[in-house]
Amino acid sequence: MLQPLVRRTWAPVGERPVMYCWDRHDRLSVIAGLTLSARRRRVGLYFAVHEANVKAPEVEAFVRRVRRQVGRDLIVVLDRLQAHRSAAKRMAGDDRFKFEWLPPYAPDLNPAEAVWCHTKYGDLANFVPEDVVDLEVEAELSLEAAAEDQKLLRSFFETAELPLT
Repeated sequence: MLQPLVRRTWAPVGERPVMYCWDRHDRLSVIAGLTLSARRRRVGLYFAVHEANVKAPEVEAFVRRVRRQVGRDLIVVLDRLQAHRSAAKRMAGDDRFKFEWLPPYAPDLNPAEAVWCHTKYGDLANFVPEDVVDLEVEAELSLEAAAEDQKLLRSFFETAELPLT
């Protein structure tokens, strides 16, 4: 939604910081995936922004796009969101993908959750977008910057307590 995520911030002494926004309920849905190259030991971040809720066709298209960009078969680790389960079922006959599942109700094991935490509570905290396009631009800038920072990408796996060895 276009309401700002309010975080503690600095203001001059005696002046309360005020963020002016209007009540909009537009929204964006973002799908993201982290890749780990066994040979090069590099972490990659891929994402796609959608104006509507992400469903199975969008998940399937995203996974296929990541595979094309990586150029290799993928082991895809997903949480148990219904859209993820449906997409995996649709792609079951394709040998280029092997699906593994995170335990149910275990978002702390999902490094993609750390990506969202960094983007929402870090880069976009106290950000008041003018409209949904403004929000999309800022979200993309945040995710593109994260994709360039190997140390940050590795920290997402460390947060999930998944060793990269």
